[in-house]
Amino acid sequence: MKIIENKKVFAFDAKNECVAEVVDGETVLFRTHDCFDNQLSEEGTCIGALNWDRINPATGPVYVENAKAGDVLKVEILEITLDKQGVMCALPENGVLGSLVKEESVKRIKVEEGKVHFNDKLVFDVTPMIGVIGVAPENGSINCGTPGCHGGNMDNKRIKEGASLYFPVFHDGALFSLGDVHAAMGDGEIMVSGVEISADVKVRLSVIKGISIETPMLENEEICGVIYSHEEIEKAIFHAVRIMNERVQENLGLSFNEAGMFLSAVGDLRFCQVVDPERTVMMCVPKKVMKSLFA
Repeated sequence: MKIIENKKVFAFDAKNECVAEVVDGETVLFRTHDCFDNQLSEEGTCIGALNWDRINPATGPVYVENAKAGDVLKVEILEITLDKQGVMCALPENGVLGSLVKEESVKRIKVEEGKVHFNDKLVFDVTPMIGVIGVAPENGSINCGTPGCHGGNMDNKRIKEGASLYFPVFHDGALFSLGDVHAAMGDGEIMVSGVEISADVKVRLSVIKGISIETPMLENEEICGVIYSHEEIEKAIFHAVRIMNERVQENLGLSFNEAGMFLSAVGDLRFCQVVDPERTVMMCVPKKVMKSLFA
């Protein structure tokens, strides 16, 4: 198993220098910083002191041998080990309620023994998940705070232990990176931050030949999901549903109309985040009625 640490990028870009090469099917451990690059870890540090060029670091990229443009990269999330302190913030003009935030604030939060200690009275279970994860995009450079068809800052709370993600490969080696772990985050991430935290993330990277996809997809024990991001939420919804309709047609042998009715009966449209430059949604189908994304 390879361990990747102290190697960070702040944009997904095919020009990024790879920090390691792994074979198809290898397990890799990524050591990550929080979305603020740990700049707010110490008491007394404030938003005003942030270097904004160091936001949303991703550890990597890793070159996956045998991955070619047009393939699919499968990422199995095996384990997420959290640090003992997280941080959250509220910022004027950021997030769904940003227009109502009068002054910035930073909150450091203890995380231990599987619990988030929000304050002396509010304690809840950790739900570790990965916010930033993906491959080099087809064209140009995309900062780690922005999601897209390459993955990136999707902030999908179902990207957690036990999930398998599928990414379109745009460049040989895929150039895979991840970061921005949360100890807990709700659908929407409405205040811009979840419980941001450093973590170790263990994944298995495998290459799938003979199929192609246009956007990230996700499977776990319960659902098959299509993830799509767009600056217009309505278009993100349209494309997530369109692509899942195609999956249902192929996997279950239904017509376009039948697949749409099937999705209307059993599918779930879920918001991942609504605060990034591009909004992210996921269209899901229960595994009970469709056993896999790929027939």
